[in-house]
Amino acid sequence: MQSKTFKRFYKQAGIAEVEGGFAVRLDGRPIKTPAGRALVVPSAALAEAIAAEWNEQGETVRPATMPMMQLAATAIDRVEPERPAILEQLRKYAATDLVCYHADFPPDLAERQRAGWQPLLDWVAAELGARLVVTESILAVEQPQEALAALAARLEGHDTWRLAALQLTCAATGSLVLAVALTEGRLDAEATFQLSQLDETYQREKWGDDEEAAERRAALERDVASAARLLALL
Repeated sequence: MQSKTFKRFYKQAGIAEVEGGFAVRLDGRPIKTPAGRALVVPSAALAEAIAAEWNEQGETVRPATMPMMQLAATAIDRVEPERPAILEQLRKYAATDLVCYHADFPPDLAERQRAGWQPLLDWVAAELGARLVVTESILAVEQPQEALAALAARLEGHDTWRLAALQLTCAATGSLVLAVALTEGRLDAEATFQLSQLDETYQREKWGDDEEAAERRAALERDVASAARLLALL
């Protein structure tokens, strides 16, 4: 959805069961995505959530306050028609995954990373057959092709909507491992975000925070929460 605001032109949003799923309607008229595609979602719960976002708008409609509508439009306009490119983009996250780059100093940060990230690395190795290499270097490490292939195969099994959640989570966390863990119910939204912020949290505890960093952190946390909510509504 576009980020600009516009005047409210409808009285009431509702949903209707249609071919292929559920549609959101404004005063009985169907909604289209920014690309002009029909907004049809796979569950009544998701449609209801989107309708609620429309109903909660005041005299001015602010798309930035409508995360489920934005995610649905992204899934329909970008993820579905560009599925091969999205899968490749997600695969690239695994090649430089956040949870594979551990600090060697200071020791307390290194221990936080090991305690938080290693169980997830063990999980993807056991559950997905993706044994990723961990490094303490700032230089990029080459991941085994068989591990990347195992992650890619897992991604192939996800539908458009879960890929949309995966993409948003990857962008917010810098980690495909964290995104897969959220998507498959291994982690909830809060744990996913906190594990992606271990370095930043450590630095904030040592040196304090600033307004710009806090705003950026809040935006990333909202993205992870939106992805988790989308998954729950499916």
